[in-house]
Amino acid sequence: MNAASGHGHGHGHGHGHGSGGLSRLRHLGKPHSHDAADRVDAALEASSAGLRALWISLGVLAVTALSQGVVVALSGSVALLSDTLHNLADALTAVPVGIAFLLGRRPATRRFTYGFGRAEDIAGVVVVLVIAGSAVAALVESLRRLADPAPMSHLPAVAVAALAGCAGNEIAAQVRIRTGRRIGSAALVADGLHARTDAVTSLAVLLSAGGAALGWRWADPVAGLLIAAAIAVVTWSAAKQVFARLMDAVDPELIELAHGELAGMAQVRRVDRVRLRWIGHTLHAEVEIAVRPTLPFAAAHRIAHEAEHLLCERVPRFSGATVHVHPDNAHAAA
Repeated sequence: MNAASGHGHGHGHGHGHGSGGLSRLRHLGKPHSHDAADRVDAALEASSAGLRALWISLGVLAVTALSQGVVVALSGSVALLSDTLHNLADALTAVPVGIAFLLGRRPATRRFTYGFGRAEDIAGVVVVLVIAGSAVAALVESLRRLADPAPMSHLPAVAVAALAGCAGNEIAAQVRIRTGRRIGSAALVADGLHARTDAVTSLAVLLSAGGAALGWRWADPVAGLLIAAAIAVVTWSAAKQVFARLMDAVDPELIELAHGELAGMAQVRRVDRVRLRWIGHTLHAEVEIAVRPTLPFAAAHRIAHEAEHLLCERVPRFSGATVHVHPDNAHAAA
């Protein structure tokens, strides 16, 4: 085997390499600083979009909770109280997610060599815990009021507040979920699902107002129990998504996509391994590909760059790869 065929490791995106040995040597010794800048710019753009979505939804939910709080003081509705407290908690979950986006902008260090993108996963855990806590609070308060029913007043105002809560939460949910999916943030999507649940629970408040109009005192605490059940369902859904991300779960279709793109490269004989993992809201890959044993080292290095560049073009939200190129000894032996 040609000694120059060694192992190549990708650390760039494989832009133009020029011609001749001098150009190849210059390429080997010079990192692609502009490629790194492109990835940093993309990460900053994603975190800025996430922060913008958080601020918009925070403002909408704050106004919603404030208006509902006024009606709670007038009506004494326990269902509306639960919904108001939950809306307030939902607004406050923007704080850990926002901190995570800001931390994700920090560059990698000698200790945190992959950067701080995983802060979003920690924020996702905090969001899940807040959702679960609000479910428990709604359950306890509803059971207490069910044991000791109390009359509800200002029913038209309660109905309007319920509709306002539904609209405000759905707006917040749309903003968070769409942005979270676009930038690949599991924490932001989980936060959006939380807001969407609040939209449904606000409709339960509307039912409690209708029941109270018919003289059913039990309708208000029963609506509170329905709210607690709805929150529990979304807690489970959000928890599965967040903890899957913590365990480095990725969509198998992304693995198949990356594998197929690499296998289609002209000088790649075999794709031995493709690993993808989320770091914040971007994907990083570890790839092993086999090439012919007599391929020169410079050519193997160039293939590594081209492989990373190909993945950056074809795989959504891809940020970079470590590409290991090794000789196809099985073919050599044959």
